[in-house]
Amino acid sequence: MAGAYEKNPGDHRRKWDKEEYERLAQERLEEEQRKLLEKELREPPQKRELLKPREYKVDLDSKLGRSQVITKTTPASQQGGYYCNVCDCVVKDSINFLDHINGKKHQRNLGMSMKIERSSLDQVKKRFEMNKKKMEEKKKEYDFEERLKELKEEEEKQKAYKKERRKDRKRKAEPDDSEGPSDMAAVMGFSGFGSSKK
Repeated sequence: MAGAYEKNPGDHRRKWDKEEYERLAQERLEEEQRKLLEKELREPPQKRELLKPREYKVDLDSKLGRSQVITKTTPASQQGGYYCNVCDCVVKDSINFLDHINGKKHQRNLGMSMKIERSSLDQVKKRFEMNKKKMEEKKKEYDFEERLKELKEEEEKQKAYKKERRKDRKRKAEPDDSEGPSDMAAVMGFSGFGSSKK
């Protein structure tokens, strides 16, 4: 920066040496280009796998409803929340944990890109056939007699419920006088007024 100012004491304004700064900028650009070339030569670009479906069940409710003591020395995998051993991080709730394991950073740490393999027509047809077979198997497993028992039980419950409702309506519709002696009459020592008919 020695050449940045002119040495004239009478002129107090800055005078920049444009040629020197152009040379410094050019050197910096050349250095950056050289570093980029070295990096490209050292590390060939990685070919990541295409995104695949999960083959395991995500455990979200094993710690549900449990309390746990956490201290300063508790390891991250045993702290409160959901621990991701691939990324070595703790996520506090299930929604954010699902977002994390479906996210770009987690998939990259697993060695996958976020690109999906394009399916062919034959693959789609096979998948439809497989799903159709699964649905048919579920229908076969369905027991007809068991379903009849369930329906009868349901009907009985409905009848009992309707009967109970009718009784409640009748109780509410009856006048209060016909219920018998009131608390006050019992305290006074007689059972009713006048007639003995009911």
